[in-house]
Amino acid sequence: MAQTAVKAGGERLATLALPESGAWLAAARKAAQARLLAMGLPGRRDEYWKYTNPTSLTDAAVTSAAAFDDPSEAPAFDAIDRVTLVFTDGVFDADASDDPAAAGVEITRLAEAGARDLHWARDLYGVLETRGQTPVARPLAALNSALATDGVLIHATGRATKPVSLVYRHRSETSDANLHHCIKLDAGAEMTILESGPGAARFNTVMEVEVADGAAFHHIRTQGRDHDRRVATHIFARLGAESRFKTFTLTANGVLTRNEAVVELTGDDAQAHIAGAAMGDGGFHHDDTVFITHDAERCESRQVFKKVLKGGAVGVFQGKILVKPGAQKTDGYQISQSLLLDDDSQFLAKPELEIYADDVKCSHGSTSGAIDETALFYLRSRGVPEKTAQALLVQAFLAEAIEEIEDAAIAEDVRGRLDAWLARRMG
Repeated sequence: MAQTAVKAGGERLATLALPESGAWLAAARKAAQARLLAMGLPGRRDEYWKYTNPTSLTDAAVTSAAAFDDPSEAPAFDAIDRVTLVFTDGVFDADASDDPAAAGVEITRLAEAGARDLHWARDLYGVLETRGQTPVARPLAALNSALATDGVLIHATGRATKPVSLVYRHRSETSDANLHHCIKLDAGAEMTILESGPGAARFNTVMEVEVADGAAFHHIRTQGRDHDRRVATHIFARLGAESRFKTFTLTANGVLTRNEAVVELTGDDAQAHIAGAAMGDGGFHHDDTVFITHDAERCESRQVFKKVLKGGAVGVFQGKILVKPGAQKTDGYQISQSLLLDDDSQFLAKPELEIYADDVKCSHGSTSGAIDETALFYLRSRGVPEKTAQALLVQAFLAEAIEEIEDAAIAEDVRGRLDAWLARRMG
């Protein structure tokens, strides 16, 4: 398998040159490069890439992607009181960004901290990514750890005063950006990260999150409307006792989106909720790949993924719950569903459970189908126009995923983006 992978991305690996950096980051980059060379870049024969063609993510050349800008649509989370940090094609834009100190947490750019010989991120950068390479290889994450030149390093010691909003702008049609974020929450700390925008023609991000005992981390992401963008994202998280981790992603359009989440529950009574809502048509291909490991007692994990597909769009879900020996009283829930608005679209699902404890409650389910004709008839018979009725049923279908967002104002912003997509695509 490694030989096949190397062949698939051999040209890019052969020209791989590590950026210059300080001692701690240089060591992390070299270790990531060694991991990458050992596993190779992904190919279609790799088990977790058989539903998604990684070629455009691994080629040495970037496929051109036109930037999409609609001035009539307000930026995501624009109504939220937040601290905004802007990256354009992977380069930090200080003039468009807010003062990071207003968030009430320590924020340092990777480009700055990486030039030093020592930084606290040394104990986190690439560490959770390395742990996430077993038992499933994630080469694009290792590629990111080797090449990322910027990102944010956030250390929360208490409750953040405002959400930190990472805004990704795309301007160059051939930009190839790698951003790497490290987020450390001390015991009892709490913060929210918002992400929005396409980022680049080809965009690769890694976020490593250490959630200490009793801490809470909230992550809400919208992936923009650039129709030609190609994106691979990775979230690696490790949870302490009685901690909470919640992430939600709304995706609309794009040629290729691959969102991976790897979460370890290592402290008793921890909670991890991962949810997503995707909507696309035409050449849209959307892949959610999730791996959750229960390695402590009385932990809860919840995966909720909904996709609305039309015009030949493809949706993929690969989700696994691993319950290790001794992880008694585990509560693991997984649901993946698709709503196909025509006969040309398809949904490919691979739900998995692997359990080595005997006192657990785990379930998974996956369904795919068209709009409920009975429900549609019910609304039409009461005077609701057909397009409006379809939009209402789509909203109801996606509601379970959006309900995973705790903050009411942020949830309302996400619903507004959903309504706008439905208005454009359904009349």
